[in-house]
Amino acid sequence: MLTQQRTRIVAAFPGTGKSYYHNEHPDTTLDSDSSNFSWIMREGQKIRNPDFPHNYIQHIKDNIGKYDFIFVSSHAEVRNALKDNCIFFYLVYPEYDCKDIYLQRYEQRGSTPEFIKLIDENWECWLRQCQFEEYGCKQVSLPSDWTIKNMVSHTICSENGDM
Repeated sequence: MLTQQRTRIVAAFPGTGKSYYHNEHPDTTLDSDSSNFSWIMREGQKIRNPDFPHNYIQHIKDNIGKYDFIFVSSHAEVRNALKDNCIFFYLVYPEYDCKDIYLQRYEQRGSTPEFIKLIDENWECWLRQCQFEEYGCKQVSLPSDWTIKNMVSHTICSENGDM
């Protein structure tokens, strides 16, 4: 049942447990995969959607108030679009030294080798970008044994007196 609290937007790094948490709490969460908005098929080819990230932000706006949590991508263009639209968000990312743990998670969940390679090659850069996000969000760096579930229980709910 939807509680009487505001919707929290959680922009989280891949593998932090967005989908897992959503599967446990489908009535109070929305797991919004940005790939459903960032790519389109045109003439049999997958191409970048020219409406992205505007279409994604509109989807997020359309669902505010319907869920307690909306889980979204942590991509830079999504973070920038959230800020441009004055949408406060929690930015959740792993601690820097958790790379091997996350690469293992991606393998265990069946991510493609291309995806795993992309994360492996960009880990340091993407985490640095998250760490230096200047405004419009609250940063949450996850210890190696934490997921979104821990973050929701210990960080967000305790801040708002929900526990």
